[in-house]
Amino acid sequence: MSDTLRDQLLGLGFKPAPKPERKPDTRRDGRPQGRPAQARPQAGNKPGNNPAPAGRPAHAGKSAHGGPQGARKPRSQEDIDLAKAYAIRAQREKDERIEAERQKQEEARLRREAKAKLDELIKDKGLNDPNADIARHFPYGGKIKRIYVTADQLKALNAGQLGVLQQNGRYLLVTAELLAEAEAIFAPAVALKVDPDAPAGDDPYADPMYQVPDDLVW
Repeated sequence: MSDTLRDQLLGLGFKPAPKPERKPDTRRDGRPQGRPAQARPQAGNKPGNNPAPAGRPAHAGKSAHGGPQGARKPRSQEDIDLAKAYAIRAQREKDERIEAERQKQEEARLRREAKAKLDELIKDKGLNDPNADIARHFPYGGKIKRIYVTADQLKALNAGQLGVLQQNGRYLLVTAELLAEAEAIFAPAVALKVDPDAPAGDDPYADPMYQVPDDLVW
């Protein structure tokens, strides 16, 4: 359009046509060039909602029974009664062991006291003769033991007038009266006590004819 025609139109009240607005260049994806692409939120993933980790089932917070995780199945009355029975039995066995140990210690204490009292009773009262040459054998502790006596002591021993006590591995010849006192204090110490009224067959070692040679090992 020439300037003359343009001036004439302007004079008639026409306004000039507006210039077209320049649009920015765009990429193929329709976003303006130069601006970083923003990640679109996935469906259902709104701000504040944390998606469940991959591989974790949606019901991970519940137990296999459908209840909250960690919840246990309530025990039946039968299970409770059985547990109580086990607890009572265990306590009873424990008490029995404690009582048995207590009795064992008490017996050991009484034994020590009795032996100490016996040692005091028979101190320096043994009748063993260093010149005795007759071996008198007798059973004691499941074995055959022997003590050397004189001929007179052998007769008194077989008549029940003397007896034999065991003291710390030694065998002491004592009177019948002392033997009775020692038996009342600590009976296991009595090694040989002859009943004069008993048949001779009850003690085959009473007769000198049954003496065993000294060189024979029993």
